[in-house]
Amino acid sequence: MDILESIAAIVGPGGLLQGDDVSARPNLSWGQGSCPAKAIVRPASTGELSQIMRACHEQGQTVVTHGGLTGLVNGITCAPGDLVVSLERMHAIEHIDEAAGTMAVQAGAVLQTVQEAAADAGWLFAVDFGARGSANIGGMIATNAGGNSVVRYGMMREQVLGLEAVLADGTVISSMNEMLKNNSGYDLKQLFIGSEGTLGIVTRAVLRLRPAPRTVQTAFVALANFEDVAGLLRRLGTDFEGKLSAFEVMWRNHYHYMVEETGKHQAFLPTDYPYYVLLESEGADPEREEEQFMGVLGSLMEEGHVADAVIAQSGQQAAQLWEMRDDVETLMHTMSPAAVFDISLPIREMESYVIDVEETLRQQFPEARLISFGHLGDGNIHLGVGPAHDKHAVETIVYERLGKVNGAISAEHGIGLEKREFLPHSRSDAEIELMRTLKRALDPKNLLNPGKIF
Repeated sequence: MDILESIAAIVGPGGLLQGDDVSARPNLSWGQGSCPAKAIVRPASTGELSQIMRACHEQGQTVVTHGGLTGLVNGITCAPGDLVVSLERMHAIEHIDEAAGTMAVQAGAVLQTVQEAAADAGWLFAVDFGARGSANIGGMIATNAGGNSVVRYGMMREQVLGLEAVLADGTVISSMNEMLKNNSGYDLKQLFIGSEGTLGIVTRAVLRLRPAPRTVQTAFVALANFEDVAGLLRRLGTDFEGKLSAFEVMWRNHYHYMVEETGKHQAFLPTDYPYYVLLESEGADPEREEEQFMGVLGSLMEEGHVADAVIAQSGQQAAQLWEMRDDVETLMHTMSPAAVFDISLPIREMESYVIDVEETLRQQFPEARLISFGHLGDGNIHLGVGPAHDKHAVETIVYERLGKVNGAISAEHGIGLEKREFLPHSRSDAEIELMRTLKRALDPKNLLNPGKIF
């Protein structure tokens, strides 16, 4: 029996898309391209996916998993012979344990829906980023997503207590652990978190929730030098008593570009300072938290560590600040053709690294400009370069220098196809070979997301 006939018998008429329904979906990052896969299969349960993968394994059918299609490294890219598996029909929130602060969800659940369900139950799901309205939990697990609150809550890995996954041969690994502590042998969920769909397809997960803050304080501050930026991060970690939840840094080139050149965002502070930080603190006592927040920032300004500051007076004003930070789409369009980088490196190396990259770009590509911003509190910054007519040459400049400071070519989005060539800048030959060994053990026919990472 033809593979599509076999799958249609498993998922029913609504579970298999072909023709224009396939080509209408993207094949590249940023929603670009047209998906050339032979079909998109949409299982409604783990059991259906298990049968699908068993059939694919028997016939040697390659499979690429699609989530919310918000990744940035071409991890969803298909070849004409591939079959796409989308878990968009598996989007249920199965259970919330309001006593323990856990939530069981299917992998197709959208981040914003999970956040709202947690809030309705009096809890917080702590991972958040701009694509919250379309990113889904399965994709976030597969890429170990980060976001705006990593400095306090950690990445997706820290939010996953247990999960269920289907292997390349259809075997179901159900490890839906609900406990924070469980050292009963190998922690198998870690095989799938950050594996980009190359070792198995995550179908369900148990998520860890956090106590919901009763108040959030937001400020936007300007600083005179990078030493003050690094010092501010240390100082706030202490003075806010562990409640610092966001520490987003913008180099002047980013802030000036967003408010002066694009004109899309309000200038909350003058644009001539070298560094800016968007910071937040979460707490339980609104009156006390506001007094503490104001007091800490006031002391920092008096001591000369903060040059200027504005404190958000409303949720709307705080949202405006975040919109400026999250508006990567404007950078992509106005700097086109643009190259955007998501990297990590030790904070002590950041200032000299960015200067080195900027000077090298200026020498080799005088027409290009560098935009620098990022989370920084977790070692993660983003670089935007445009116009990048020779993208590969720009990538070489960014990644070769990153390797010299023991940085990571991918902080949040994974490797996919986009960064595959440059993986040796961040991983040793022995590490890469061990990754290959795991891939061969779990997917000997190389059916799951073939060609990604390696």
